[in-house]
Amino acid sequence: MIAKPEHFIIVASKAEANHTLTAFDAALLKAGLGNVNLVRLSSILPPGCKEEKNGINFPPGAFVPTAYGSACSEKKGELIAAAVGIGFSEDSFGVIMEHSGSCNAEAAREKVEEMIKEAFAVRGLALKGIKIKSVEHRVEKAGAVIAAVALW
Repeated sequence: MIAKPEHFIIVASKAEANHTLTAFDAALLKAGLGNVNLVRLSSILPPGCKEEKNGINFPPGAFVPTAYGSACSEKKGELIAAAVGIGFSEDSFGVIMEHSGSCNAEAAREKVEEMIKEAFAVRGLALKGIKIKSVEHRVEKAGAVIAAVALW
């Protein structure tokens, strides 16, 4: 039997380091997802899944299903951003969308909102509400941003 997640958390974080991978690692730590193994998933929030607003202490090394957008750069002065959002239906599942790249947080947020609305339209579902988190970072040496929805 396949387990259905019952909880989710939505986070966004940024970090600067000497290397892009360590910047990404630091951004994960700031987001509360640093000592786990992210298992990337696509775009569906299970029906009845409840938001956990206070975070969770996952056991080190745990496999955590996560939908995320991230960007890393070593180009000094570059602005990078990531956003993730969830569209909620009245009585069915939700849809998660993410965007990341060379842009500001507002542009990433707008793109995510547009994709959520389109995803609901193509499914013929009524959109009850949207929750989005975004982040941006101006690279100094090596920067990273991540916006994620983790489920458990």
